[in-house]
Amino acid sequence: MIPAGLRLRRMREKLGMTYRDVEQASYGIAASRGRPDFIVHISRLADIENRNVVPSLHKLYSLATIYHASPTEITEWYEAPFHQSQEDGVGIPTPRTHLHEVPSAESEGVLQPGVPPSGETGLICGGPQLLAISKGPMKGAINRFRYGNIGLSDRRMVPILRPGSIVVVDTALRKIEDLEWTHEYDRPLYFVETREGYRCGWFHRQKSRLIMQPHPLSRCAPEAWRTPDDAEIVGKVVGVTTYLNEPWASPLAASRPTRSDWTGTGL
Repeated sequence: MIPAGLRLRRMREKLGMTYRDVEQASYGIAASRGRPDFIVHISRLADIENRNVVPSLHKLYSLATIYHASPTEITEWYEAPFHQSQEDGVGIPTPRTHLHEVPSAESEGVLQPGVPPSGETGLICGGPQLLAISKGPMKGAINRFRYGNIGLSDRRMVPILRPGSIVVVDTALRKIEDLEWTHEYDRPLYFVETREGYRCGWFHRQKSRLIMQPHPLSRCAPEAWRTPDDAEIVGKVVGVTTYLNEPWASPLAASRPTRSDWTGTGL
C-alpha cells in the first residue's frame, strides 16, 4: 500500500507545485477562513510527505483545496474513511430516536423509497448501504429523504418498530393522513420533531394539537403537543429496516409521562 504522505507528494509534484507554493496558498486559505490552523508550513508539509505525519483536520482541508482533491479520498489514505461514517453509523444504535443525513449512494440497485422490489425473494448484496437512496430514478429528489434511527430506549411502536430500527423519511409528505387505512400495518407512520426530541409512530391532529398514539402493546402513554410551537412534522415514513429479534438489551418502557396538556379527548 502506498503511504499517504507519498501520495500527497506525487499529487503536489504532478501539479508542479513547490513546498513554498503550497505554503503561500495555505496562507490565502487561512486569511479567507480567519484561522491560522489552515496554514501548512514548509516544515510541516515535509513531515507529512516524508515522515507520514498525519495532518490536522484544517491542514487536510488546505491540502485538498490546494490540490483540487477530494478530502474524503485523502482521509481514506489514512484509514479514516469519512465517506463511510454514515454507513458505519447505521450499525451503532443510540438510546434516543433521532434523524441523520442520507449518505449518497454511488451504486445502483439499492433500496429506493417508492420503487417496488422485484417479484422474487432474494438477497441484496451489501451491508448497511442497502438503505441508501440511489441516484438514477430518484435523481433530483434525493434531498427529500432522510434517515431516522429508532432509539434503543424508544419502545413506543413495538412490535411494529423495534428499538434500533432504521426508517426512511420522505420530507415532502408532511400532511397527516389518518383516515385511509384498514389495519395497523396499513396506518401511516410519521417522524416528528418536538422540543424534547424526536418521535416516530402514529399521529393524528386535533385542531392545533398533534397527538401521538403508541402501539397498544408497547404499554406507553399517548403524548400531545401544540403545533407548530412544540412539534413539527419532519415527514412520512416510507421505508423501514428492522430486527426480528433485538440483538441488545433495552428497557421495557421508555415513554415519558403523559404531558400536562393531554386530555385524552378524541382517542
